Amino acid sequence: MSVGKINVTQTLARVEKLLGKDRSLSPAARAMFELLVTIIHLLVAKLGLNSSNSSIPPSQDSRRKRGAKPEGNGRKRKPGGQNGHPGTTLQPVDDPDQIEDIAVDRKTIPPGPYKSDGFEARQVIDIVITRYVTEFRAEILEDRHGRQFVAPFPAGVTRPVQYGKGVKVQAVYTSQQQLIPYDRIRDYFWDQCGIPISPGSIFRFNQQAYILLEPFESFLIRKLVQQLLLHADETGIHINKTLYWLHCLCNENWTLFFPHAKRGGDAIKAMGVLEHFHGRLGHDHWKTYFQFDCIHFLCNAHHLRELERAWEQDRQRWALKMKLLLLEIHDAVPQASGRLNPATAKKFLSRYRNILTRGNTECPPTVSNNPTTKRTAQTKSRNLLDRLRDFETETLRFMTDPLVPFTNNQCENDLRMTKVQQKISGCFRSFEGAQIFCRVRSYLSTCRKHDIQATEALQALFEGRLAEIITRLE
Repeated sequence: MSVGKINVTQTLARVEKLLGKDRSLSPAARAMFELLVTIIHLLVAKLGLNSSNSSIPPSQDSRRKRGAKPEGNGRKRKPGGQNGHPGTTLQPVDDPDQIEDIAVDRKTIPPGPYKSDGFEARQVIDIVITRYVTEFRAEILEDRHGRQFVAPFPAGVTRPVQYGKGVKVQAVYTSQQQLIPYDRIRDYFWDQCGIPISPGSIFRFNQQAYILLEPFESFLIRKLVQQLLLHADETGIHINKTLYWLHCLCNENWTLFFPHAKRGGDAIKAMGVLEHFHGRLGHDHWKTYFQFDCIHFLCNAHHLRELERAWEQDRQRWALKMKLLLLEIHDAVPQASGRLNPATAKKFLSRYRNILTRGNTECPPTVSNNPTTKRTAQTKSRNLLDRLRDFETETLRFMTDPLVPFTNNQCENDLRMTKVQQKISGCFRSFEGAQIFCRVRSYLSTCRKHDIQATEALQALFEGRLAEIITRLE
C-alpha cells in the first residue's frame, strides 16, 4: 500500500529486514521497534479497508465516486425508465370523489339545434390533508320521575375528545415505517392538519400497536420454524447509549426482528425459532449459529470482500484466484437452472481445493517460537483460508442445492433500515422502544413482502382486523 509517494509495504519490509540484521539493539529497544512496526501494520491495514474488501458500508468510503450508469449494447443508457421497466404512469380511476360538468358555451359555436353526444373526461389526481372531526351526540331521555337514559356511544369512544384510528395509523406509519422522529411528527400533524399531538401520545400509539401485534409475532415464529430456508444476521444498536444487539431471521416472505442485550446463543434462543428449525440457515459464519441442528450455508458476499482484502493488502495470489473461482461458479449456477450437475460440481470442487492447497504454501500457519504459548494468532488471510477449507460444504452448498442462494444479502437488506433509524435518531431511549420498533417493523416488512401496503396493514390492526391480515399471509 502507498501513502502519497511512499510505498509503506515495501518500507516496512526493509525496516523488518534491518531489525533482523542489527545485533546492537538491546532487547528492550528491539521489542519497542517490533511493537511500533506491528502498530504501523495494523494502521496501514485499516487505512486500506473500504466497502469492497470489508463490511464497511459504501457511504463511509473516503472520496467515494458515484458509479457510472450501466451501459448496454455498447452505448450509455438514456435517462429515465428502460425497456421492460414497469411504469408508474397515472391511470384514471373509476370512482372519482368529485365530478364537475363543463357545459359548452353556446355563444362560441354556430347557432342551431344540438343534441348531447356524451363527454370527454380528464382527471386531476390530488391529495387533501385536513382534519376530520366526528361528533357523537348521544340522546338523553328523562322520565317523569327525573331518571335519565343516555344512548350508548360506539365502542372505543370513551372520552370527551380523543384521537381517531386514522391519527394513530399515520403516527405509527411515520415513526416506524418512515422513521421520522417524534418531534417532527408532532410538527407535521400541527402544520398540515391543525391537530395538536405530543411525543408522548405518539409513543402510546406505538405501544398500542406493539400490544395488538402479539398474536402476529406468535404466528410469525410458527411460520419461520416451518420454512425450508432462513437467513440470519445481527447488528449493533444503542439503547440509552448502551450497546445492544438487534437480531434478524428472515427470507423472501417473512421477517422477524428481535432486540437483546447479548449477541450469542442466549439471544438467539430467546427468539424461539432456531431451536426448532431444521431447514437451511444462511449466515456470515458467526459460530454461535453452528450450535443449532440445521443445514448451514455461508454468505459468499462476505468471502468475496475478505478475499479482496487478502489480495489487496497481503498480496495473496490464492485469494484472487479463489475470488474469481467463486464468481465463476456463481455465474454457472443460473445457467444450469439453479443446480450444477455432479460432474461439473466435482470439477469446481477440485479447483477449489487446489487453490487452497497452493494457498497453504503461500500463506502458511504462524508458528510460535515460544513453546509455552497455547495458541498463536494467525493472520487474517490464514484465518480465511482455514475457514474456506474447513467449511467448504457450507461455502459451496449453493452449487448443488437450488434453494440456497450465493449470499446472505436478504438479511442484510432487511436490517438496512435499522441502521437508517440509528443514523436519524442516534439511539433508542429505552429497551421498550427497541421492542416496539422490532415487532412493528417485523409486521410491516412481512406485509410488504406479501404486497400488503403498510397503511393498509396498520389500518386493519387498529380496526381490530388483524386476523384478516394473518389469513392473507397464510
